[in-house]
Amino acid sequence: MKETKVIELEEVAIRFSGDSGDGMQLTGTLFSDTTALLGNDISTFPDYPSEIRAPQGTVGGVSGFQVQFGKKQVNTPGDNANVLVAMNPAAIKANARFLEPGGTIIYDSDSFTEKNLRKANFETDDPFAECNLEDFFKIPVPISSLTQEGLKDFGLDNKSVMRSKNMFALGLVCWMFNRPLDYVEEFVKNKFRKKPVVVDSNIKVLHDGYNYGLTMQHMTPSYLVHPAEIENGTYRNINGNHATAWGLLAAAEKSGLELFLGSYPITPATDILTALSERKDLGVKTFQAEDEIAGICSAIGASFAGDLAVTTTSGPGLALKGEAIGLAVMAELPLVIVNVQRGGPSTGLPTKTEQSDLMQALYGRNGESPVVVLAASTPSDCFHYAYMSAKIALERMVPVILLTDGFLGNGSEPWKIPAMADLPSITPRVANDSEEFLAYKRDAATLAREWAFPGMAGFEHRIGGLEKNITGTVSHDPENHQVNSEIREEKVQRVVDMIPDLEICGDEDGGDVLVVSWGGTFGHTASTVRELRLAGKSVSLAHFNYIKPLPKNTKEVFSKFKKIIVCELNLGQFAAYLRNELPEFSYYQANKLKGLPFTVSELKESITKLLED
Repeated sequence: MKETKVIELEEVAIRFSGDSGDGMQLTGTLFSDTTALLGNDISTFPDYPSEIRAPQGTVGGVSGFQVQFGKKQVNTPGDNANVLVAMNPAAIKANARFLEPGGTIIYDSDSFTEKNLRKANFETDDPFAECNLEDFFKIPVPISSLTQEGLKDFGLDNKSVMRSKNMFALGLVCWMFNRPLDYVEEFVKNKFRKKPVVVDSNIKVLHDGYNYGLTMQHMTPSYLVHPAEIENGTYRNINGNHATAWGLLAAAEKSGLELFLGSYPITPATDILTALSERKDLGVKTFQAEDEIAGICSAIGASFAGDLAVTTTSGPGLALKGEAIGLAVMAELPLVIVNVQRGGPSTGLPTKTEQSDLMQALYGRNGESPVVVLAASTPSDCFHYAYMSAKIALERMVPVILLTDGFLGNGSEPWKIPAMADLPSITPRVANDSEEFLAYKRDAATLAREWAFPGMAGFEHRIGGLEKNITGTVSHDPENHQVNSEIREEKVQRVVDMIPDLEICGDEDGGDVLVVSWGGTFGHTASTVRELRLAGKSVSLAHFNYIKPLPKNTKEVFSKFKKIIVCELNLGQFAAYLRNELPEFSYYQANKLKGLPFTVSELKESITKLLED
């Protein structure tokens, strides 16, 4: 037997891909969790179709999961995959453009039948030639038949047997990349503990895949990726939706309030509702409403009653919630609205990522209806910005919209779990002096009113969507409406005192090009700027998490650079906002609207062209 060929890598990107029923999301997640536990830095990108079950074997039904991991800082899932695990011909066609030249393709040779080739719209019997993949290292593995052989004595029907073939692929890839099987085994035992035969069969196939790699090591090289050097602490792998849920839980504990979530399931935000519904042990109250409007209105009612109130949604749901957000603005109640953005308009691309709800978050309500707008950058820092959204809402008596997106919500990365003692304090503005209380009497510095809820004797007051005067009495006085509208806007602007200054990643004294990005594009813009700077280019990055209000030093930062390019996954919404807020600067744009994140190569091309002009 030949000696195992071991290839040492700094970082590598693997893409698992197959039919929607092949379990690729679970396979990718288990591999990612195992890799994170070994100490590698990782970034993931689940990519799946919006159809519940597209026709089997078709390109439209392909589900993928890409993970990049390495021994150094990893900010993106990788532009292209170094290794593709393809469970059928459709996976080859769907992913050919996402492969790094000279990469490795592991494929289930049993599935490459004439029938499946035709389903994937291949014209010949050589899909690799049709997709220009001749120069790739291809490893044919009879995954389906080996799975059937391994489980022939388990008494399972063929459908149940074939559900386990993803475990064979996972075992093989774990061998190739020196990943232990302990975590996967423990997961299988816990998930299927009531079905012993399912536990045994999946673990058997997992080891079969691992042993296949060991036996066939002459054709399946082993790769070594050393752990990353990371700060000491307790870590876990977390996706953005769970990080958001945990940030809200932490804010409720820190503020001493009960957490209420009124929401309606919608892709890709539903996991926040699911995660919080499991935490009744922490006093969380979740209400799955009949529609989006009922969801937010229940949250407004909970806020009126003194809870930390939250509603979660995606773009179409945010549109439906618009009128009720205006009610929260007028009533000046604390409310957190989480919008996990997806492709639009209308139903659009439900499972794909986009950043095109910014204008809706800023202006998508009737009348002058200002709210604070934040945006998270990475899956793990969804925790921080969910926490800060709650802090701002509770301390300034204002609705806050937190923008994440499908890439952040479903993507995952290692997260250092913070100590509660290290989180900033949260002091809700609860009224405490009934003698001095007036419904809309304001703090001189922040313009925030006090929060009084039912059951507080001596603090009774009117509340609702009609304009009020300082006592809470309905007022149609035009002067009063003018003043109150200006106060509500100024109250939002004064939140700038709670947010940090904008930082420059690069040349703090200025330079040729400033790359501006916001929200979930951070990993790709940061990686791009890092690579360009290593090549000697005068390029720096200013990334925004606080959208309204903008950091107080934004103008100062922009003034230091010759050119500013705004990179976002829409047709230029943040650029338009900046032109309105800071019209003295010229803004170039790099935009993408394909339901996919930027790639580093795309951004490098746009920025390099700007440098050369």
